Amino acid sequence: MATGGGRAFAWQVFPPMPTCRVYSTVAYQDGHLLVLGGCGRAGLPLNTAETLDMVSHTWLALAPLPTARAGAAAVVLGKQVLVVGGVDEGQSPVAAVEAFLADEGRWERRATLPQAAMGVATVERDGMVYALGGMGPDTAPQAQVRVYEPRRDCWLSLPSMPTPCYGASTFLHGNKIYVLGGRQGKLPVTAFEAFDLEARTWTRHPSLPSRRAFAGCAMAEGSVFSLGGLQQPGPHNFYSRPHFVNTVEMFDLEHGSWTKLPRSLRMRDKRADFVVGSLGDHIVAIGGLGNQPCPLGSVEGFSLTRRRWEALPAMPTARCSCSSLQAGPRLFAIGGVAQGPSQAVEALCLRDGV
Repeated sequence: MATGGGRAFAWQVFPPMPTCRVYSTVAYQDGHLLVLGGCGRAGLPLNTAETLDMVSHTWLALAPLPTARAGAAAVVLGKQVLVVGGVDEGQSPVAAVEAFLADEGRWERRATLPQAAMGVATVERDGMVYALGGMGPDTAPQAQVRVYEPRRDCWLSLPSMPTPCYGASTFLHGNKIYVLGGRQGKLPVTAFEAFDLEARTWTRHPSLPSRRAFAGCAMAEGSVFSLGGLQQPGPHNFYSRPHFVNTVEMFDLEHGSWTKLPRSLRMRDKRADFVVGSLGDHIVAIGGLGNQPCPLGSVEGFSLTRRRWEALPAMPTARCSCSSLQAGPRLFAIGGVAQGPSQAVEALCLRDGV
């Protein structure tokens, strides 16, 4: 069993979801895992909402979402879960914003987004919800930044992102929201930008050294990591195809520069569309797609203290395109695709060694 600083990594397998799904929206609230919407076996967005009680390990059906959707963002605000944007049954971005009231077991509609969008990135800070970017009905990437004030139930405009995109990775660190990557149409974005919540200004940081789609991103100990992905051919390589990579690039927030780690410090497996997170002193990469004909089950962790990649316990159910969520010492891999949409709910845990 792999260890991290005297603590052991192990998988916890939960009862399968009642509904198979991919691209679902997940949230963790008061000891309950909520799984909302997503796409089912028919490939259409669902309005199904289910919750797993983490004590009894039982699933309960919740009131259905008022708007069936997949790929929405979710933010926990006390006893409420706010669901923002996504794509509907007609494959069109939606502006709908809805709140699940946990104590009452029902949904309420909230002020809609000023523009319909899928792939919106959301961050909560001091009870306010920040929504960044997205892709609109015209398929164009958006640069809009909005902040939601729950007491007034309204969205206010903030300075736009320098680089429009959707599906970006966001991290809250200090008083700044960092926005990394994302997409513009089918092209991956290399921009790395930060929004100062106090000054309400944007700063452009050096861009990612390499252009990769479906990479994994994580932040730990003052550094941002960009891992793996599908490498895009250069503009002059007309006959080249995208290929899976095990690239590791690290941005030092203090020094403001990217480092492309040497070949000896790359991931063990080439992978894209995988779960990534930070557990203990490890950056963890779980599953995804690689050069094999089926999803990967391998798991590896980069030890920040030992500066090396280590094999971790494999996924019980090999998958890609999982929804993921970190709750304390657990990194959840929820649903996704195995041979089709999956019901699996599993969490990589960091426990005290025995």
